[in-house]
Amino acid sequence: MTDAFHIEVPHTDGALAVIALTGEFDIAAAPAARARALELIAAGHPDLVADLSGVTFCDSSGLGALVGIWRCAKEADGSLTLAAIPDRLSRLLSVTGMDTFLPAYPSAEAALAVRQGNRTTA
Repeated sequence: MTDAFHIEVPHTDGALAVIALTGEFDIAAAPAARARALELIAAGHPDLVADLSGVTFCDSSGLGALVGIWRCAKEADGSLTLAAIPDRLSRLLSVTGMDTFLPAYPSAEAALAVRQGNRTTA
């Protein structure tokens, strides 16, 4: 039995948006996640926080989607910050080197606090 993939946007504030991903982030789910993130960027929210606390599985397509989202956010003068990374995904990000360019925080709230602080001092 698989965990169905869901995407929610529990928070938007100016340029910032939180995109919460739950379930299996795999080849079937990656295009939907990337499309939703691109919609948010196009709507004026280029600073994204990806809350990964509910991700139960992630394959290379999910990782590729995160890189694609990061690139699109950068092109829009924004950023991608990861939050609440499950241990199994944290190791995968480390092995792939993605942790060197994608900042991560223990919770979406912590990431938002840092991002909002950076935005107000910029």
